Amino acid sequence: MQKLKKIAYGAFGSAMLLAPAIASAQWGTGRANSAGSGLPSDTLYGTISRIMNWLLGILGFIAIIGFVIAGILYLTAAGNEGQIEKAKNAMTYSIIGIIVALVGYVAVRVAEGLLSAGNQTF
Repeated sequence: MQKLKKIAYGAFGSAMLLAPAIASAQWGTGRANSAGSGLPSDTLYGTISRIMNWLLGILGFIAIIGFVIAGILYLTAAGNEGQIEKAKNAMTYSIIGIIVALVGYVAVRVAEGLLSAGNQTF
């Protein structure tokens, strides 16, 4: 029984190692393979940096929309203290959101500048 298990594991391992050859996959690595396929040839760091920039942009956009909504709430409060307090809280949170987005953007740019090989100014 042990011999049968060893043979089965060996056959399975060999099949896994030969799977790319069986599928006629390319054996080379690097950007040369992705260039011909039309896929992006960016590094993992570059991809994460682009995703972070998009997320920070979306966060800033949502914060500005919240700021506008808070302003409209404040203008339409008409002396209602509860509505004014609600508008002030919404405006405070929107300003905090804008500050967080800007600080995050600056942090990503500083990290990119420190980790990049070339000379980059802030």
